[in-house]
Amino acid sequence: MSGQHLVVRAMTEADLPAAVLAYRRAFGTFLKLPDIERFRADNRVIETRFATDPAAAFVGEFDGKVVGSSVGMQWGSVFVIGPVSVDPEYWGCGMARAIVERMVALIDVRGAKLGALFTFGHSPTHLRLYEGFGFAPQQLTLVTAKPVEGQASSEPFRLYSALGSDAQRVVLVQCRMLADTLYPGLDLTREIEAIAVQGLGETLLIEEGGRPAGFALCHIGAGTEAGEGVLFVKFAAAPLGDAGAFERLVAAVERLAAERGARTIIAGVNAARRGAYHLLQARGYRANFIGVAMHRPDEPGYQRPEVFAIDDWR
Repeated sequence: MSGQHLVVRAMTEADLPAAVLAYRRAFGTFLKLPDIERFRADNRVIETRFATDPAAAFVGEFDGKVVGSSVGMQWGSVFVIGPVSVDPEYWGCGMARAIVERMVALIDVRGAKLGALFTFGHSPTHLRLYEGFGFAPQQLTLVTAKPVEGQASSEPFRLYSALGSDAQRVVLVQCRMLADTLYPGLDLTREIEAIAVQGLGETLLIEEGGRPAGFALCHIGAGTEAGEGVLFVKFAAAPLGDAGAFERLVAAVERLAAERGARTIIAGVNAARRGAYHLLQARGYRANFIGVAMHRPDEPGYQRPEVFAIDDWR
């Protein structure tokens, strides 16, 4: 790569095809897939996250050619980096480090309390990269899956998309208040609105005494972060320590999946959230992919036993 010029800059909409190709080639190669450019081919991860927060997306270029990228998700006081990807032809050239440096600078500029990411726990290269920027490995995150059963749950729920604008504003405040009890400043407003505006699926709400007892952000089907035939729980939470509400919330998600014709539910959970993890196991969710959460600074964030939440930072 001698003589080539490395640049990291803000992503534009015109960059998306090249950024997506680099993403598929990078992960397809690392995971040793037979057709590397078909990695998660029916998912739209880079595109949806760029549309949700364009100022948190960057590309890496060599001599004007886009060969890498990263997107970020700001959930209030929590900023999630990822995915970070570089075309395999350019591995080892410092591109990933330059992209992560730009993302970390953005975390600091935005004043997020916690920087977070999901990476391959078995890869010393990935761990060293992020440790070089102050991220510390936490506990394992298990991406679990469950087939959608023919007999759907009867758990009642409301959908954010079915509410009027005034009711939606109230629900956003209530969801923000619930999330804040899990970790100060945690706020999924941006993601809830992205699901509605981009038509990615549904935000589901269960209630207790007229107030939300839990909410779940669900991407559904191809063209989202879920993929064909999948309901993907991007984030879900019940009140702190409330295992009963969490089980009701998961049952409601299963009902929604059945009603929308999904064949599989994907739900990520960190092993530090013992109650949530064990409850998902008891309901038949099984890990099909395992990574490690990394935090900056080295603190647990909302990865604690009393937190009943689902999320997936991939």
